[in-house]
Amino acid sequence: MQKVLNEFKKFNISFLNKKEDIYPYAYDTAPVKDSAVLPFCVVFPKNTQDVQKIVKIASKYDLNIVPRGAASCHTSGCKPNNKSIVLHLSLMDKIIEINKEDLTARMQPYVTVGHLQKEVEKMGLFFPPDPSNLAVSTVGGAVALSSGGPRTFKYGTTKDYVINLEVVLASGEIMHTGSNVAKNVTGYNLTQLFTGSEGGLGVITEITFKLIPKPEKRRVTLCYFDSIIDAAAAVNNVINALIVPSTLDLLDKNTLSTIKKFNPVEILEEKEAALLIEIDGSDAKIKEDNEKLLSVLEQSNAVKIIQSKNDDENEEIWKARRSAYACVAKLKPNVATEDVVVNRSKIVPLVEGIQKICKKYNMMVCIMGHAGDGNIHPNFALNFDNKKDKENFEKIKKELFQLAINLGGSLSGEHGIGSEKKPYLDMAIEPVALKYMKEIKKLFDPNDIMNPNKMF
Repeated sequence: MQKVLNEFKKFNISFLNKKEDIYPYAYDTAPVKDSAVLPFCVVFPKNTQDVQKIVKIASKYDLNIVPRGAASCHTSGCKPNNKSIVLHLSLMDKIIEINKEDLTARMQPYVTVGHLQKEVEKMGLFFPPDPSNLAVSTVGGAVALSSGGPRTFKYGTTKDYVINLEVVLASGEIMHTGSNVAKNVTGYNLTQLFTGSEGGLGVITEITFKLIPKPEKRRVTLCYFDSIIDAAAAVNNVINALIVPSTLDLLDKNTLSTIKKFNPVEILEEKEAALLIEIDGSDAKIKEDNEKLLSVLEQSNAVKIIQSKNDDENEEIWKARRSAYACVAKLKPNVATEDVVVNRSKIVPLVEGIQKICKKYNMMVCIMGHAGDGNIHPNFALNFDNKKDKENFEKIKKELFQLAINLGGSLSGEHGIGSEKKPYLDMAIEPVALKYMKEIKKLFDPNDIMNPNKMF
C-alpha cells in the first residue's frame, strides 16, 4: 500500500507506519485482554482540509478511519484493525475563539477539557462538563462520547453545551450540523445526532460550545456514613430540601480505603460510604444552601462532616476524589472501570447487587459514582494474565449489565459503547430502535469506513 503513503507525502501530511511506532496506537484505556491488532498507519492532520483528504484516500483504497484523541475511553472506542488509518488529532489543538458577549467558544477537537475550563474562567465564564480525567480528556472525545462527570446533576453533560459541529463525512463532504446561536430549531437536530456517535458517522473537526457565567464561589463537603443505605437516603434528602448541588458523588468503603492507602489525604477509611457534595453560587446562596445542607446531613445519619474553607481546600478534596481510579490501579496489575446508570431510587440495590456479584466471583471492586444522576462506576482490580480473573470478569460484566437493565437503567451514562459493550447493546435497546440506528449509520457511512465495529 505504498501508494497510500505516497499520497500522504504529496499532501504534506505526517504519518507513522513502522511497527515500533504504531504499536501504541493499537490500544486505548480499555483493559487489554487480547493481542494487539496494529493499524495500517497513523496520520496527523493539521486542519479540516487534511482530514478531508485523508478520508478520501481511505475511501479510495478501501481503508477505514479511526479518529483518536487522548484515547482515554474505557470501551475500546479507538481500537483499530489492520485496515485502519488512525487519525490522530493532536495537531488540531487550538481554541479559535472565546466570545464573551455571545457566551460561546469555538475550537479544534484536541483542546483538553481542563485547558478550555481554565481559559474561559479567565473571562468570568464557565464550561461545566467535568470528567475526572479532564487534564487529558479532549473536547472531541467528550463530544464523541457525550461525556458527563460529577457536575451532571446540576449542569447536564457535554450534549447540553454543543451547539454546532464541523464534521468531515465518509463521502469527504464537510458539514456544519447547527449554527453558533443559543437557540436553533431549523431542521433536524444533527448536532445531537453526532454528539455521542463515537466517531461512527464522521470526524469532528471543529466544535462550538455555549458557555454560562462562572459561579462566584464553591464549597465542598465530605460526609461519612455507616451504611450505603444512609448515604443514598441522604442524596434524596438533600434534593428534597430544594438544594441543588453541582456535585453529589458516592464513594464506598473499598474506594475510601484504597485512596487512603496510596494518597496522603485525610480520609476515614473505616466508614462504609461517603458523599462528596459541592455547592456553588454567590456568597449569600452558598451560605443559605450550606445551612440547610448541614441540617439535612445531620438528620440523615452522617457520622462526620468535613467542609472546605477556601479554594485550596476545595482542590485538596477533589484531588483525592480524582485519584480514585489511579489508586485502584495500584492494587493489581490491571484495573477495569465500568459505567452503568440507574434512577437514584435504585442506587442501593445496584450497589448491593454489584457487591454480591463480586463476592460470588471473589473479585475486588471499588464502587464510586455520581449519585445525583445515578451513574455508578465499579472499578475492578484484577490480573488479565490470570485465566480465572479474565473468565470471571466477563461473567461479572454480563451480570452487571443485566442487573442495571433489570433495575430500569442502561449500559452507559458517559463512557459509551465502543466494541467492549457492543455484544450487550440489544439488552438495552429495543429491536426497532436498534434497526433505525443501524440505518442512520448506513446512511452517513454506506461503506462502513468510519470507526467500524463500534457500537453496532
